[in-house]
Amino acid sequence: MSILRSRLKGAPVVAALALASFMTSTAGQAVTPLAVQKAVDEATDEDAVQPQPAIVQEPAEDSFQHVGEGEASYYGNELAGNRTASGERFNPRALTAAHRTLPLGSKLRVTNQANGKSVIVRINDRGPFAKARLIDVSFAAAQELNLIRAGKGRVRLDLLR
Repeated sequence: MSILRSRLKGAPVVAALALASFMTSTAGQAVTPLAVQKAVDEATDEDAVQPQPAIVQEPAEDSFQHVGEGEASYYGNELAGNRTASGERFNPRALTAAHRTLPLGSKLRVTNQANGKSVIVRINDRGPFAKARLIDVSFAAAQELNLIRAGKGRVRLDLLR
């Protein structure tokens, strides 16, 4: 059985699905390692479930209100776990942002003016504290906007009504 385990460790998803199918089709029967190995070897890519792309519907353009343009920066892992102004713990992988005046919980579309990429974030903190900055976005939002390399960028903010 250890040979089978080592073989399955690097096996593709197809093999795992074939194994699961084999195990359910042989209910009540003795399952030998050779029978399992044969099922894995016979599995094809057609047995695998193909992942479907997520369909995210962007809100209609008239459901946004322009609130400003300026410089954005991001904060990442150095603040992970700290409490935000909303009381939740900061998660750099969440699509969140800090703004000085917008109500906590507001949803905002942030658009990188250099490349046109945009992301919808939720305001959960106060800041930024650098006067030249309009908004601080989480690391995940900065990745979506392609701000990581530069560390900052000019953005447009539109409030989701």
